[in-house]
Amino acid sequence: METAIHLDTNCLIRFAGGTSEKLSAAVLGWINQGVSVQVSAMAWAEFRCGPLTDDDCILVLEILEGVVPINREISDEASHLFNATGRRSRSLADCLIAATAIRNGAHLFTENRKDFKPFLAHGLQLA
Repeated sequence: METAIHLDTNCLIRFAGGTSEKLSAAVLGWINQGVSVQVSAMAWAEFRCGPLTDDDCILVLEILEGVVPINREISDEASHLFNATGRRSRSLADCLIAATAIRNGAHLFTENRKDFKPFLAHGLQLA
């Protein structure tokens, strides 16, 4: 079992909006199993760009064990991912989210698997 799951931005949005019973069940199942549910600072920033209500933010904060900050090692990993996967326009946010999971030994849960597929060869594990 994973020690930590990092949620991607789309999961935070859907959890807050209550638009996916499957997602909510998965998140609550991980919490009940003692898995730490976290989010990268990049995904948190994207989520906070909204639109969202104060209640949305409070709901998501109740399930998160933490927001993982971006440090130099994560920044270095993100730039490596960016360069190694073709320097794709507008992919830096995904690189930062993936790098945070990689550097913290977490699995990333996303409903946007296509965007994160290039990072699998570089150590990203998807939940």
